[in-house]
Amino acid sequence: MSDRQIARATGAAPSTVRSWLNGRSAPTGARAERIAELSALVSRLRRVVDADYIPVWMTKPVEALDDEKPIDVLARGEYRRVAAVVRGLEHPGAA
Repeated sequence: MSDRQIARATGAAPSTVRSWLNGRSAPTGARAERIAELSALVSRLRRVVDADYIPVWMTKPVEALDDEKPIDVLARGEYRRVAAVVRGLEHPGAA
């Protein structure tokens, strides 16, 4: 995912994200939580969709999220809503 997408998911500025990615600083507080949640979602998504499609999936409206974008739902701290959708991708028909 791009630095802008990570920034959108965490509420940080893209320059701050670049600083994290370059090891010059580290996220703290709610931003650290969003990074951990984003990382968990990306890891799970890699098992069920092509890695190149993950940034697209995260930024497109998803019907199961009431046509909200997963990245925006995650940014509001609603990890479980997005994780439930990913669970459905991991285990289709198990609902």
